[in-house]
Amino acid sequence: MKTPNFWYNKSGFLSLIFLLPSFLYILAVTIYRILSKPYYSNIPVVCIGNITAGGTGKTPTTVAITERLKGLGLKPQIVSRGYGGSEKGPLLVDEKIHSVDHVGDEPLLLSNYAPTWVSKKKVLGVKAAIRAGADVIILDDGFQNMSVHKDLSIVVADTNLGFGNERIIPAGPLREKLTSGLNRMDIFISIGSTKNQKEFIKKYDYLISKKNHIEAEIIPLDTGMNWDNLRVSAFAGIGNPDKFFHTLQNLGAEVVLKKTLADHQKFDTKMLTRLESEALAINAQLVTTEKDAVRLPINFRKKILVLPVRLEINDWNLLDKALKMILSKN
Repeated sequence: MKTPNFWYNKSGFLSLIFLLPSFLYILAVTIYRILSKPYYSNIPVVCIGNITAGGTGKTPTTVAITERLKGLGLKPQIVSRGYGGSEKGPLLVDEKIHSVDHVGDEPLLLSNYAPTWVSKKKVLGVKAAIRAGADVIILDDGFQNMSVHKDLSIVVADTNLGFGNERIIPAGPLREKLTSGLNRMDIFISIGSTKNQKEFIKKYDYLISKKNHIEAEIIPLDTGMNWDNLRVSAFAGIGNPDKFFHTLQNLGAEVVLKKTLADHQKFDTKMLTRLESEALAINAQLVTTEKDAVRLPINFRKKILVLPVRLEINDWNLLDKALKMILSKN
């Protein structure tokens, strides 16, 4: 689904009428936490999640942490719910035999960086990864899941969107009370440009401690592609498509058409043929995100440019220290 606009408007009528369902949601979450008995793994578990629904940069963060752990000589394995996929798991993702319909888009993308398990039940995924030889687990989007104990919880936020109207789903984007989430986390990563970082910190400085705060930015990967003055028709089915459109513009591309699709939206031949026809009519090249690209049918992949991005962390010292501390558990 697309992120509702009223999530970022505190005085909006639609947000106000959803306050009662929000209260019921909080009540259900509270009961769930009280009754939960987390599984304690015998190897370190790193959780990467967010407090808000929608795109925050969680997937690039997961990739960055995975690569960092591999650089330390470790064998990380990723456990994901596999949103949008039919498989319950635990199932080791293999891009040669599994499609988006089976495992979802994020696990397919993440499997390029480390063995990735899809498991609707996180505990079973963690146990499967341990049996397969993992020496550290990365839980993709498991911050609100209490079935597994986390040795390190990393929360990611987008500095442009912030925490929206600071209300709970469905009245706002928060998955839990803001103070509760920030108190439970170990490290907070805010993602955005220098300008947005300053505005974000100014707005939320009363909530965010400098002791565990890291600034980062999502930047395009240099593939040698020259985007200057290239007319593009850009489409994206991710949590925050505007970031993608802005990145293209910053690279010098002329974005003549923007198509915002639902997060994780599946592509069919009819839709892509229409997008292709629209692009041809305005003499533009189709371009999409790396995460969207894994959902493209094979016959369209050579026709559409992909803009890969990576997370650039300003200072790794705090994160390296936290990782090494939990790794001593091994």
